[in-house]
Amino acid sequence: MFDFVGVGILLALLFVFGFLTRRAWRARNGVVKWVGTIVAGLLTLAVAVVTGAGLYGFSMLNRSYSNPVQNVKVAGSPEQIARGEKLAHICVGCHATGGQLPLTGQDFGTDGPPVGTLYAANLTPGGELKDWSDGEIIRAIREGIHKDGRSLLIMPSMTFRGLSDDDVQALVAYLRSQPATPATPPTKINLMGALLVAISNGAFLSAQAPVSGPVVAPPVGTTAEYGKYLVYTIGGCRDCHGPSLAGGTPDPNGPPAGPDITGVAQHWSEADFMKMIRTGIRPDNTPLSESMPWKDISAFASDDDLRAIFAFLKTLPAK
Repeated sequence: MFDFVGVGILLALLFVFGFLTRRAWRARNGVVKWVGTIVAGLLTLAVAVVTGAGLYGFSMLNRSYSNPVQNVKVAGSPEQIARGEKLAHICVGCHATGGQLPLTGQDFGTDGPPVGTLYAANLTPGGELKDWSDGEIIRAIREGIHKDGRSLLIMPSMTFRGLSDDDVQALVAYLRSQPATPATPPTKINLMGALLVAISNGAFLSAQAPVSGPVVAPPVGTTAEYGKYLVYTIGGCRDCHGPSLAGGTPDPNGPPAGPDITGVAQHWSEADFMKMIRTGIRPDNTPLSESMPWKDISAFASDDDLRAIFAFLKTLPAK
C-alpha cells in the first residue's frame, strides 16, 4: 500500500525547492540572497517534513504482524448461525448499508478528507473472506490483523478481543452463511491518508497483541456478570462512554464522546431503561443522540440481555 504519485510529487518539490535554496544562497544581491534563501529554505523544510511524515505513515500502514492463526474449523451449526446473526448486528453500523443485514460493506471514503479508497469490507461469502480460513477471520475480529499480516483500519478489535471462543466462532458461522454479494474494492490509502495515520500516531490502526489461551464468556443470564460482558465486549460502550462509563473524552480521531451513564440505574427503572433502548426515547421523552447505536443494540439484545445490562449498570458507583 503506497501512493507513488503523491510521494513522487513531494520528492519533486523537495528537489525544486532545494535547488532554489542553493541558487538563492549563491546570489550576489544581498536582498535576493537572504530573502530567497529564507523563503525557499522554509519551503524545502516544510516539504521535507511532510514527505517524512507521509513515509512514516506508509511504514505503519504496511507493517507486518506475526500474530499466529488458530487452526480451527467452525462447525456452522444452526445454533451457531442463529447466535452469530444476533452478534452481527454489532457490525451493521460499519459493514452494512441502512443498518440492515447482510454485511455487504459500505464506502467510508465519502465522509471526511479524501484519504483514498476506504471501504468497510463486504463480509459475505462474495467478499474476500471466501479466501480466508476460519482462524484468519477470528484473528481479524479479535486482533485486527488482515490475512496478509497488515493492520486493519478502524476495526474495534480492542473491544472484540474479549469475545468468547464460542461467540467469535458463532459470528464466523453466520458470516459464512450469508448470501454472497459482490465484493467491495480493496483499501488503497493515498498520501493524505498516510499523513493522517502519521499525525494521529497510528490511531486508525487496529492491530492488537495475540489472544493467548481460551476465552470463555460468563453464563448467559440476567446477571450483572453477563451484563458486563455485553456492555464491554459486545456493545463496546466504553468506546464512547469512557473506560468507567463516566463519560467519554472528545477526540477528533475517535468515536463521539458519550455522556456519563453510571447513574442510569440509580435514577431510572429497569422498564424505563428497556423502553429507551427499544424506542430511542429517554424517560423524560427526549430522543437519544443520533450517534447512540440504540437500534443496533435493540436488534441484538433480547429482553433478558437488557435486564443483564441494567443489572450491571446498577453495580456502578454513580459519578
